[in-house]
Amino acid sequence: MLARFALPLALFSVPAIAQPAPQSIPPAVQAAADGVAEVLLGKRAAAEVFSPAFLAAVPADKLAALTAQIAGQFGPLEGLEGVTATGPASGVIALRFGRAIYSGPFAVDAEGKVANLLLNDYKPVGDDAATILRDVAALPGAAGVLYAPLDGGEPLLALNADRQLAIGSTFKLFVLAALARQVEQGTRKWDEVVKLDDLRSLPSGQMQDWPQGAPVTLQTLATMMISISDNTATDQLIRLVGRDAIAEELRASGHSAPARTLPFLTTREAFALKADLARGTRYAEMSEPEQTGALAALGREFAADPATVAAPTFTAPTLIDGVEWFASPDDLRKLLGRIVALKDPTARKILAVSPSMPSAQRKNWAFTGFKGGSEPGVINGTWLLQKPDGQWRILTMSWNNPAAAVDQATLELIAQRILALP
Repeated sequence: MLARFALPLALFSVPAIAQPAPQSIPPAVQAAADGVAEVLLGKRAAAEVFSPAFLAAVPADKLAALTAQIAGQFGPLEGLEGVTATGPASGVIALRFGRAIYSGPFAVDAEGKVANLLLNDYKPVGDDAATILRDVAALPGAAGVLYAPLDGGEPLLALNADRQLAIGSTFKLFVLAALARQVEQGTRKWDEVVKLDDLRSLPSGQMQDWPQGAPVTLQTLATMMISISDNTATDQLIRLVGRDAIAEELRASGHSAPARTLPFLTTREAFALKADLARGTRYAEMSEPEQTGALAALGREFAADPATVAAPTFTAPTLIDGVEWFASPDDLRKLLGRIVALKDPTARKILAVSPSMPSAQRKNWAFTGFKGGSEPGVINGTWLLQKPDGQWRILTMSWNNPAAAVDQATLELIAQRILALP
């Protein structure tokens, strides 16, 4: 739980090497493209077309599952749209689905088998905002989406933009904003060195395994928190920046329902409350002052013996309406607006470390930043985008379902569809 949400850079990805384009399509390239389409249509066995090395990385069942996911968003695969050669054993394939054409480079080995395939671009066919909104509204549970200018102008696409939804690790944007505010005010510095203490959380992340006392800068902690959603880095920063300062940043951003999220949980506190259902349920029903006292008691238990606080083992949605961090899509728009308004660009640079967008789409933007999060029943993806003309935009999507796990691939494909809108 509390994991990063990351849009895949490509589908069926095994890197290929670009080569200069020849004048005609070599037979091996055409045959390979035909074979790819036939495999994805279920007409041929994957082993007849793809190399053993490729299938070791992307097995046949995964090929089928990914094709089905695309078909779920864009309609069934109809077949090969076209192929162009980029070398004697390489080309670019285009596959037509009902409402999109997916394309990307591929390469053929000496045996004529497909050794590389990178479907990294797509063009919608007959897709529009209304169709996308219908698909979002049909998701089980509750979902919200906002694709809009950051300054509050007319949204390009919006559904439940004012609804409070659990956002998982996207809450770390509030920690980043509060830290950046302290840097701007001169009370902190990005290159300030601190030592890791005994406040350790559970993955996602890596820093839970780093040695105690290891020196790190605040910028390193923030980069780990955002780029790989490191929970230990997050909890270290919450302690350093201060729970009160983060709450102040949340309120100052114009958050429409601060009481849903305050007091501001650390990831370790959230893990502990979700691991003990009785305790977590009591916590969710408390007033804010009572919750503050409960967290203080939990902190004393951690200090006395961290092993006495159970780690969660659940795989189904757990207390996602009560032990969580909440924001509406428009709350996240206002928060990103405050980050963009900072004179120091470091916070934005941290958001850009892991942009979570296919390279073909990333070329359309002057800036791409991202933070997302997921756990069973909760997923959010939030992009900070700047157009070449300088206009800032946000794309944020949240999907909650207390009854069942949510499908990350579904939300990823919806995001790609939105970003492809004119």
